Amino acid sequence: MDRKKIQGFEFTGKDGEFKLQQPDHSSFLYFPLVNEGGMMSTVTPKLHGQATTGHNTFLTPPLSVEDLHNSRASRNFWVYVEGKGAWSAAGNSAKQNAAFYTPSADDAVLEAGFLWHRVTRSNSEMGVKAEITSFVPSGNDKVELMKVTLTNTGTEELTLTPTAVVPLYARSADDLRDHRHVTSLLNRIYTSAYGVEVQPALSFDERGHRINHTSYGVFGAEGDGSQPDGFFPIQEEFIGEGGSLDWPEAVILNATPEIGKGGGVDREGYEAVGGLRFASITLSSGASHSYVVVMAIDSDRINVEALMSKYGTSEAFDHLLKETKAFWADKVNMVEFHTGDSDADQWMKWVTIQPVLRRLYGNSFLPYHDYGRGGRGWRDLWQDCLALLIMEPAEVRSLLFNNYAGVRIDGSNATIIGQQPGEFIADRNNIPRVWMDHGAWPFLTTMLYLDQSGDLDFLLQEQTYFRDTFMSRCKERDSSWNTSVGSDLRTVSGEIYKGTILEHILLQNLVPFFNVGEHNNILLEGADWNDGLDMGADRGESVAFTSFYASNLLDISRVLRNLKTSKGQETVELAEEMQLLLDTLIESVDYGSVSGKHERLDRYYAAAPNKVSGVRVSLDIDKVADDLEQKAEWLFNHLRSNEWVQSENGDGWFNGYYNNDGEQVEGEFSEGVRMTLTGQVFPLMGHAAAPEQIPHIIAAVDRNLFDDKIGYRLNSRFGGIQQNLGRAFGFAFGHKENGAMFSHMTIMYGNALYKRGYVKEGHKVLESLYSLSTDFEKARIYPGIPEYINEQGRGMYTYLTGSASWLLLTMVTEVFGVKGKLGDLLLEPKLVKEQFDSEGKASIKTIFADREFEVVYKATGSFNYGEYQIHSVTLNGSEVTLQRGSGSAIIPREELLALQTEKLHVIEVTLA
Repeated sequence: MDRKKIQGFEFTGKDGEFKLQQPDHSSFLYFPLVNEGGMMSTVTPKLHGQATTGHNTFLTPPLSVEDLHNSRASRNFWVYVEGKGAWSAAGNSAKQNAAFYTPSADDAVLEAGFLWHRVTRSNSEMGVKAEITSFVPSGNDKVELMKVTLTNTGTEELTLTPTAVVPLYARSADDLRDHRHVTSLLNRIYTSAYGVEVQPALSFDERGHRINHTSYGVFGAEGDGSQPDGFFPIQEEFIGEGGSLDWPEAVILNATPEIGKGGGVDREGYEAVGGLRFASITLSSGASHSYVVVMAIDSDRINVEALMSKYGTSEAFDHLLKETKAFWADKVNMVEFHTGDSDADQWMKWVTIQPVLRRLYGNSFLPYHDYGRGGRGWRDLWQDCLALLIMEPAEVRSLLFNNYAGVRIDGSNATIIGQQPGEFIADRNNIPRVWMDHGAWPFLTTMLYLDQSGDLDFLLQEQTYFRDTFMSRCKERDSSWNTSVGSDLRTVSGEIYKGTILEHILLQNLVPFFNVGEHNNILLEGADWNDGLDMGADRGESVAFTSFYASNLLDISRVLRNLKTSKGQETVELAEEMQLLLDTLIESVDYGSVSGKHERLDRYYAAAPNKVSGVRVSLDIDKVADDLEQKAEWLFNHLRSNEWVQSENGDGWFNGYYNNDGEQVEGEFSEGVRMTLTGQVFPLMGHAAAPEQIPHIIAAVDRNLFDDKIGYRLNSRFGGIQQNLGRAFGFAFGHKENGAMFSHMTIMYGNALYKRGYVKEGHKVLESLYSLSTDFEKARIYPGIPEYINEQGRGMYTYLTGSASWLLLTMVTEVFGVKGKLGDLLLEPKLVKEQFDSEGKASIKTIFADREFEVVYKATGSFNYGEYQIHSVTLNGSEVTLQRGSGSAIIPREELLALQTEKLHVIEVTLA
C-alpha cells in the first residue's frame, strides 16, 4: 500500500467524531481512555498502549512512545481460522506486520469520539472482519472495556477459534527494569469462570516491603454472557519456547488450554497473561459474533461475578458506551463555537477536552508523557483553572482557595502536589529548587475568576501557608523543621497562621520585585516557564517574567482601588513583617540599587524565617495601591529603557534573559540574531510594551521566529550548547524547548496580540497553529493541540498541554469577546471575516453567571474587525440597555442573575 495516499482524519458528525483510513500507517498515534474514578488507559490503532491507575499500579506494562511499535506486549484478540491459520484482529501479529506494505495487508479504519475508540480491520484472504471498540466507562470503576465483533466476509462458512490476550504486568513502573524478574516471583495468579486475576503478594520496595492488596484482572465473555472455554495464565507457557506475543505457540498451533472452562486453578511466581480461549464457532457468510473483554484494577481481590454481571455482555457494553458518550458530550459541549469553518469548530471540541484530560492524567501516563509519577505541578494547577473557569466554573472557587495553601512565607511555593485538593507535600527528593515564574500565575488566574464572578470577597478569605525545611527561596534550610511538625506555617507561639488570599497574592508578587540580579531584573533561579532554562541559577535573570510581575503589580493596585470603591474597604490587613516589602510605607528603597533591594529582602527573610509573629497591621489601602503602582511603573520604565534591543533594520524587541555569566542573551551578534518568543509575549500581554513598540516586536518576530514550515519558533538558533543558560540548548534545534513551535507560547503570543488590539496578527497566529495541527500528512496526530511541532512538522506530546487552556481562553474571551468585568458581562468581539458563516453569523455557547448563554453575532455590514461596532443587543428577544465602551458593551450582572438557571439564554448582537 502506498502511504502517500493516506488521507488525514475527517469529521463525521457534530460531536467531534472522526474517521481515519489506515491509521496504522502512521507511527506514534495513541488515544486516551479515562474516567473520573482514576482509570487511565491509552489505546493505539493496533490496541497497544497501557492501562493504569497510578505510578505503582500498572495492569499492562508501562511504556514510552517508542514502545508503541517496538514492544510486542499489547492487548490482542486472535482468531484461528480453520484451514487458513492465525490472524490478529488487532493487526498485531508477526505475519501481519511482515505483510504491512504488501497487497495482502489488512484494510483498517479508525473511528473515534469522546472518549471511545473503534478500529474495523478486515483481510480478504482470511475472509474475516473484526470491529474492536474500546472505552473506559464513566463513573468510578477502574475498568477498561473492549468489544470485539467478528464477521465472515467471505462466501463460505468459516470455523473460528478466538483467543483474547492481555499481558498482566500488575505492579509498579519502578519494577520495569529494577527487579523485573524478582517481582514476578511475587505474583499470585488465579483463574476463575471468566478470566485471570493477579494479586502480587508484596509491593516490592527496598525501603520496606509491604503486603499488597491491589488486584489486576482480564476477564471475558461472549456477547450473551457465556463463559470462556479455557485459560492461559502464564506468559511463557502461552507463547511457548522460542515464541513471542506476536506469534504465540498457543494460538499458532491452536493448542488446547491446560486450564479448562470454569478455571479454579491457581499459579504463582511467573509473568502473567490474561489469555482467554473462547469456544470455536462456525459463521455462515455475513454472520457475526461478539465478545466482551474486561480489564480491571481493584483495591483487593476482584468480585468477578459482580464485575461480569455489570460489564460482561454486549447489551451492557452498548448501554455503558452510550452513557459514556453522553457524559463526555456534556462536558465538552459546555463551550461550543460556530464559525464559517465547521471542521475548525469540531477541532475546538477536542481542544476543549484537553484541559480535562490533563486534570485526570496529570503530566504522566500517556506514551509521550513517560516521566514523573503522576500529579501536576504548581503552574499546572493555575493554568488548568483557566479552562475550568469557562467549562466548570462552579468548582473553581474552592480549587483556587485550596491552591493558595501551597504558598510559602518567602513568596515561593510547594512544588510537590498531593492527590487531594489543597494537599502539598514537603520535597521527597531533598532537592531545593524554585521556578521564578511560579508566583506570577496565581494572580492571573484569580483575576480571571474575579472578572467572571465579581467575587471580591474571595480576596479577604483567610488561608494557611505551606512550610517545609526550605527558607529564603530555597537558599537556606530550617534545621528545626521535620515532618512531624506538619507543613503549615506557624507563629512564634506555635499556632497555625492564616492570612488573606490578598496577602498571599501580595507576597508572591512583592518578594520577586526585590529578588533581582545585577541588571535589576528578577533572578531566573531554577528556571522560569521554560523548564529548559535551568542552568542560570546564580546570575541568570528572566526579563520576560519581570514584565509579567510588573503587570501584576499594576493590576493588583487597581484591584485594591476597586475594593475600596465597590466594597468600602479602607484598609488592608497584613502580617506585620510584610511592611518591609511595602517600602514606601516605611522607608524608601532606591529601586535602581540592586544592593538596596537585596538588603531589604534579607531584612524580610530575617523577620519571617520559617515562622511569623502572628501580629497583623492595618494599612491604608490607597497607600498600598500607590506603592504597588510605583513599583510597576519603575519596572516598565526600566524594561523599556534598558532591555529594548534595537535592530539594524529598524525592528526592535525585548531581551528576555541574562545567562549565568551575566550576559545579555538576546540581540544581534556576530554569529547571528538571538531572540526568544517568550521575551516578547509577556511585555505584550501585560503593560510593559509601550504602544509604539508593538509594531516593531511583531516585525521582529515575523522576521526572526516565523517559519512557514513549523510556525512561530520558541527561539532562533543560538548555536552550541548554552551551559550558562539551560539544558534546552542541548536539544537539537527545532525540537522541544530549543526552537520548536511550542504551542503554549505561540497561543500566548496570539492572546497578547488580541489583547493589544492587533487582531489580524493574532488571527494569523491562531490560524498557523490550527493549520499545523491539522496537516495530518506532516503532523500525524488526532484532533487537538500537541505540546509542540518539531522540525519535520510532526505533532509531539499530544493531549496533555497547558496550551489547550490558553486557546480555549483566547477563543472565548478575546476572539468572541465574551468576558467578565468584575462580574458584569462584557461583549467585545474581535472576529475577522473568515470566522463568519455564509449568513454573516458567528456564535458561541458558554457559561456566565451560572447561566448558559448562546451569544450570536450578526454582521450587517463589514465583516472586518475595526470596521464594525456593536449596534444593538437583545437578550431572549428583548432589547438590552447597554453600558457602552469602545467597540464593546456591558450587560450588568444583576440582569443576568434575574434569568432562569435551567435554560439556554440567547444574546443576539448586531454588528454594524
